[in-house]
Amino acid sequence: MTLQQLRYIIAINRHRSFAKAAAELDVTQPTLSSLLVKLEDELGVRIFERNNRTVTPTAIGETIIRQAEKTVGEAERITEAVAEQKGDVAGLLAIGIGPTIAPYLMPWFIKKYSDAFPKVKLSVNEMKGESIVEALRLGRIDMGIAMSGHDYPWLNAIPLYTEPFHVYMAGDCRERKKVFNPSDLLHEKMWIMKESQCMRESAFSFCKARSIGRHIYEAGSIDTLIRIVDVNGGFTIIPEMHLQFLTESQRENVRPIGGEYVSKRSVSIYTRNDFIRRNLLRSVTDTLVSFIPGNMVSPELKAY
Repeated sequence: MTLQQLRYIIAINRHRSFAKAAAELDVTQPTLSSLLVKLEDELGVRIFERNNRTVTPTAIGETIIRQAEKTVGEAERITEAVAEQKGDVAGLLAIGIGPTIAPYLMPWFIKKYSDAFPKVKLSVNEMKGESIVEALRLGRIDMGIAMSGHDYPWLNAIPLYTEPFHVYMAGDCRERKKVFNPSDLLHEKMWIMKESQCMRESAFSFCKARSIGRHIYEAGSIDTLIRIVDVNGGFTIIPEMHLQFLTESQRENVRPIGGEYVSKRSVSIYTRNDFIRRNLLRSVTDTLVSFIPGNMVSPELKAY
């Protein structure tokens, strides 16, 4: 049994496709199949059930794959430790990021980071918060950028930024105040996207008492919500960094939220506690700080 074989079964499991796994590993499908069969013969068990359409791990295959991920991860830490000692910022960097955060960070991050650190092979995937945590636990990604509040003993969270929410209302909204309190909005149509707007720190009363409003939209994007409001009326809440994407006429439909309600979201960078690539982590935080509005950047990150 070799590390190469373990990497191969990890790739097969990730893609559930020999063709896609072979493309990632830069080998032919016959080579990949042959090495898998050789490993199965050596272990005396079948790791994957496969036919012309599907590739699915067996029960014992699931156990083998989990151990393979741990073994490969530990082996890679040896190389990472050497690179860290040398001060290198290089190698693979896999980041998971929430889909309601990515539009505001990734365009500039990819540009600036790729220019500044060309030796790093960057891979970014959008995934929801709990999926990011699970991918970190399994070692499938190196870092996650998600809503703050994920608390596990093995997880390290670095507060990144906090941004306020604003009200975005329809042009014909019957109450067009200069500042809105949540209580002002209870009798309007509300359109809420659960993933971005009803998280731990978005403590709007109507996120916790959903029967108050007539409409709650729990999927899609902020852009979709804005278009829904433009067509159907009512309101939604949008993060401050989305204001830059509004047209001039749409900006006239934005109002701040007053009162004592928490009307903001906080975002953190997550790594496992055993993550040792501190130079790589610093390269990411420095790049993010270079373009996130300074008034939003968390004091903890500045200190870090």
